[in-house]
Parts: sequence; C-alpha cells; structure tokens
Amino acid sequence: MVKKNLKTRKIFVLDTSVILYNHNAIRSFDDNDVAIPITVLEELDNFKKGNDNINFEAREFIRIIDRLSDKAVLTKWRSLGMPRGGRFKVVMNEQSELDAVKVFGENKPDHRILNAALVVMAENPGKKTILVSKDVNLRLKAKSLNIAAEDFETGKIKDVEGLYSGKTLLEGMDKTIIDLIYDAGWCMPEDLGIKNPIPNHYFILKNGKSSVLAFYNPQTERIEKIEKKGCYKINPRNAEQVFALHAILNPDVKLVTLQGIAGTGKTLLALAGALEQKRNFKQIYLARPIVPLSNKDLGFLPGDIKSKLDPYMQPLWDNLKFIQSQFGEKDKEYKVLTEAVENEKLVITPLAYIRGRSISNVCFIVDEAQNLTPHEVKTIITRAGENTKIIFTGDIYQIDTPYLDAQSNGLSTLIDKVKKHAIYAHIRLEKGERSELANLANEML
Repeated sequence: MVKKNLKTRKIFVLDTSVILYNHNAIRSFDDNDVAIPITVLEELDNFKKGNDNINFEAREFIRIIDRLSDKAVLTKWRSLGMPRGGRFKVVMNEQSELDAVKVFGENKPDHRILNAALVVMAENPGKKTILVSKDVNLRLKAKSLNIAAEDFETGKIKDVEGLYSGKTLLEGMDKTIIDLIYDAGWCMPEDLGIKNPIPNHYFILKNGKSSVLAFYNPQTERIEKIEKKGCYKINPRNAEQVFALHAILNPDVKLVTLQGIAGTGKTLLALAGALEQKRNFKQIYLARPIVPLSNKDLGFLPGDIKSKLDPYMQPLWDNLKFIQSQFGEKDKEYKVLTEAVENEKLVITPLAYIRGRSISNVCFIVDEAQNLTPHEVKTIITRAGENTKIIFTGDIYQIDTPYLDAQSNGLSTLIDKVKKHAIYAHIRLEKGERSELANLANEML
C-alpha cells in the first residue's frame, strides 16, 4: 500500500466532547493530522477533578498529550507515534476573519472552537479541515460557517436495527423434533438445520399450536429445553421473559444484557433473578448512572446528597418494593428483603459510588446502561473478580446523555461485540407487560 502524500492528508479538529467520550480518540484518524484548539485543553482542565468517567477521560487525554509532547512545544506539528504516521498540534490562534463569536453573538467555548477550525482552514488551504464533535448543535453551527463537520464514528454500530436480539422464532418445525425435545429434553443443532450455533442463543420452536422453548448450551453443545420458572413470585409472562430469567439464573453465564423499551420488565426480572440466587453471592448491587436533568451538575439541586440522589434511585426502590409486595409482612421472604437492605446484602446506589470497589462474589445489576459510554461499560466489566455476575439493562433508544446515541452507547457496543462468547447471554425484550395503558403509549405515541 502506497503511503499518502502529506498534501492529501486531512486535518481533524477535535471538540471537547470527543475526548470526554474516548480519551484515545486522537489516535483514531489513521495517517491524518489532528488539531486540538486551546479552548479544548482549557475545558478539559475543568473536567480533570472528580470520580466520574468524564473526569477519567480528561485526565488520561492530558497524560497522553504530555507524553507525546516530549518536552517540545505543542504549537508545532508533533508525531502521534503511530506506524502509519499522523501528527497533532494545539491551535493557539482562535481569532479568525469570520468570527463565530460575533456571528452567534456570544463568547463561549463552542464558538472559540469554531474559530480555531476556521483558522486551521485558512492556514491549510490545500487540505480538507473537518471538525469532529459529538455535539449535534456544534456540528450544525460549523456547517452554517462552511466548516465540514462529522460525528466521531469510531466504534459506532452501523446497523442498530439489526442489532443481535438473542432469540430466533422457528415456525413450521417438524413435530417429531418438538416431541423429541419434550421427551428427551434436548436435540442437536443439526436437527434444526443450524451449523454454527451462537452460545446461549434462545429459540421458540413452533409447529401449529405445538411449541417449545429452548437454548443452545455451549457446555453440552446441544439445544436444550427451557422450563418456565418464576423468582420471588415474579413469573415470566412471555417467552422473552422466560429467556431473560433463564440467562440470569444460568450459573455458566457471567454476563447478561437485557435490552427493551419501558415496561418490558428488564429491571424487575434482573432484580428478582438476583434475589433468587442471593445465597450464591456476598452482595447484590443494583446501580444506575446519574444523568442530571438538563445535564446540570447535582450541586445545582437543593438539599443534601441523599435528597439529591433519591429521585434518581426511586425507580430501583420501586422494583424492590413491588417484589416485596408479593408477600405479606409476616412472610419470611418479606423480612429477608428488609434485612438484606439493612445489612447491605442488597445495595441500591448510584453507579459512581461503586466505581473503584472490588466486585468479587457480587451479582451486579447496572440499570439504564444505555447512558454509559463503551469505555465505562468496559471499565465495569474489567473490575469483575471471582464469582461475579454482571447484568446490564437498558433501552438503547431512550438515551439521556447529550453525546451518546443508539449507535454509540455502551450497551449497544457490548451487545454487538460480545454476542458469540460462551459466558454471555442477551435477550431483546419487545413485549410490554407493565399495563395495557403503558403498552398503548409505547405502541401509539
């Protein structure tokens, strides 16, 4: 392959949002050049303190730049140290002839970044300059100034509609096969015409009114029958929920993802399944990322930290209370749940409070996982110690963070990349079971 001439290289100007999404983004542009506006470094300085993922990303990027600078000035092009080439520099001049600050009437970081891109364009007329940002509004502003602008595409799922569902409906099956599975409890993949079965993939096998639920067991290499089973009086109402509970209760599966719209029972099933096997774990953690309203910091809200966090944690407590309500106050199970919370055998907490802890001998449920970046999901999983099971639940179309979408969030990435591993199982829940009214909203509005 002939190496590109320097003159044909593009120059990518990175926005702060890209770096906070992936600290290693600077190395994602092959042999092209990367420009970092000084305003981006100033914004990163504001993010470097804290325990959230964006703080980690900011610190890591600053360390990368420090290593690459090697005591040299950053206003000159420096090598990114990659085999294919590629250079970077910091753009100090944010005073362009076409002034975005004047055009949009406000001196804010976004507008200074636009000015930096305009300066790069003016100084490099023979190269294409592209602003890269996760901020849709900033990209639109850039295009209004005739600056080429793109989303950061690295790692994006191309076909989110075709994302792995974890299940297959096979109709018109030979009735003898269905009878065989009922009688023997299993059949071979080739009996279903399957050559390369995906581990822990689920099947609904039908012949007219006859049907059976099954999954491919990678341990035995057979298609095995699944029995409907409830947990803590939470009984599955459809085949997908049967599959979800089976995956949660399967000791050979260490990583589970449940994807589905509101009302499909994701969190409830995860919690009920975890409680069913609580004796197998030291603790159950039920956590979710905190995404403040309008993207404002929690400090903006009145009250102490508990009162600030309660609204975000309430949906998780609601699920626990619903399970507890299946029993009378004098029932053993009711008291066990109360004691589990009091003794911190069951902990409901913001995800940030879990970060940094060892998660060995834990069943770890991460709710609203679509609001995590791929790096955050990876960080959680890599902290898993011995005898740990992690369950991610979420709706990839209901994202509350400004720089993620259905194609780039951590849950979508996880489902797409891990789907063929023997210790992983996934189910897309599609049928709403919360109420007839909730189903109406999901279907018609």
